[in-house]
Amino acid sequence: MAVTPVVLALSRSGEATARRVAAAMGAPVHGREGRVEKADAFFANALDHARELFAAGIPIIGICASGILIRAVAPLLADKRAEPPVLSVSDDGAVVVPLLGGHRGANRLARQIAEALGGTAAVTTAGDVALGVALDEPPEGWVLGTPDLAKDAMAALLSGVRARIDGDEARRAGWLNELPMAAPGEPEVLIEATTAPPAAGVLTFHPQRMTLGVGCARGCPPEELEALVMGALEAAELAPGALKGLFTLDLKADEPAVYALAGKLGLPLRLFGAAELEAETPRLENPSDVVFAEVGCHGVAEAAALAGAGPEAFLGSPKIKSANATCALAFAPEPITELHGRPRGRVALVGIGPGQAAWRTPEASRLIAEADELVGYGLYIDLLGPLAAGKPRHDFPLGGEEARCRFALERAAEGRRVALICSGDAGIYAMGALVFELLDRGDLPDAARRVQVISAPGVSALQAAAARAGAPLGHDFCAISLSDLLTPREDILRRVRAAAQGDFVIALYNPVSKRRRDLLALARDILLEHRPAECPVLLATSLGRPEEHLRYRRLDALEVNEVDMLTVVLVGSSATRLWASGEGPRMYTPRGYARKMDGDLPDAG
Repeated sequence: MAVTPVVLALSRSGEATARRVAAAMGAPVHGREGRVEKADAFFANALDHARELFAAGIPIIGICASGILIRAVAPLLADKRAEPPVLSVSDDGAVVVPLLGGHRGANRLARQIAEALGGTAAVTTAGDVALGVALDEPPEGWVLGTPDLAKDAMAALLSGVRARIDGDEARRAGWLNELPMAAPGEPEVLIEATTAPPAAGVLTFHPQRMTLGVGCARGCPPEELEALVMGALEAAELAPGALKGLFTLDLKADEPAVYALAGKLGLPLRLFGAAELEAETPRLENPSDVVFAEVGCHGVAEAAALAGAGPEAFLGSPKIKSANATCALAFAPEPITELHGRPRGRVALVGIGPGQAAWRTPEASRLIAEADELVGYGLYIDLLGPLAAGKPRHDFPLGGEEARCRFALERAAEGRRVALICSGDAGIYAMGALVFELLDRGDLPDAARRVQVISAPGVSALQAAAARAGAPLGHDFCAISLSDLLTPREDILRRVRAAAQGDFVIALYNPVSKRRRDLLALARDILLEHRPAECPVLLATSLGRPEEHLRYRRLDALEVNEVDMLTVVLVGSSATRLWASGEGPRMYTPRGYARKMDGDLPDAG
């Protein structure tokens, strides 16, 4: 899924240009607080915000000096093949500079922006400047089948060697005509445009004219489907790179064999309903009444391939089958630039940490950026700041957890990518477990049970509290929620007693609520039966937010009235200590390394 760029406006002098760029690109404007009057979202620090967008994989178009963006993203530079485009535009729009991602769309964006503004695209990539073609960035509908050969081929062309275009698809490769062509007998760089597998040592481009349709029985072994498809491609002398996508019936969206095949071939998976596939029946070579009786259409593999390739397509390889699977190949008359069908829906369980952007993982930010919609408790979505700007959001109140999760799954069932936003870590006292429970319970619509669910780890409250305190979780610890909304009180107290007897460091979540004030006091009294009165306790409130507040108490001095629902309570073990540093108290729990170094412990190895 292509990610929409973000236009950064840093000053009033560039604000008008930012709006023009945004209008031309269909992109949102993010503006610097206090320096830009109108924007879709505002940010406080330009370097931090640009860095966060870059880490999330979002293309950046900054109306600012190039140096600002360079300083922002420099610490994150690692793999040019994975980094998003970064461009700077002068305040007056006269110059557009692609700084990063020249072969991942930045040069193309620069030219589009320059054309819209009447400015100049300062493209410096050698191939684009000298030859007018970037061999590692073919146009939509084409793929480079031999990426390892592109660098040497470009170097040869830049040194003066000319090209020769060959292959059964050469007439469709008009975009390569920009290259200087070799005369007969001259040294040459051979470039082939073909749907066939590449020849050894030949720079090869594939037009994506083919679609792959598959069907399979429930529980089909992944290796069986893969072997069937690879055999079909080999028999037809077709390269996997010439495939535009993998297409099937929506009932197969969660079939492990289908999903594994899409990953193996690096293909987008697209789905059709039975009625959509039934509409392809007149074009099928092998319609089946048996298949119709089972799934509501007269064919899956052939129909899906044809539907994916479009109305002008034809079957290049009709259905073949194994014991549990079928596949077929369809050909479009020209390279396919638009995917038909809908994607498999996805729910991303995103833990955003306590809310501070710096504590949010790049993976979490990327999943939020990729999401079509955001679902969650309104406060948590608000904490995303500019990252949530312009995205449809569905706010749910506290207490609406099951409705929130059901809604996210049902929206994803329609082919959307939904980010379910949780504070801390989504799998720790958050929505992760409830999503899987709903899927496992079986009372969701079938389509909702077929969506993909992925989880992104987040900084949990106990981790954040421990980091602020020092190292209180240096030895065995546990977490206990004192909320009795879903857990009986007797179970909560039984767990507190067991943890107290085991001498664990304990993180107490949901310590109090407006109506529940006694469980924290009961937990304190139970703990005092097993550890000393001076045992250190940390009260950490609103971690990672401007109102963050840390207090240390003795266990016997822990008062319920100074704790609220935004507080996590860390109770030390009998070994936990407070050390007075120049920055204030530091809480830690020794693991025994000092005794081991002194020879008091047996060797663990």
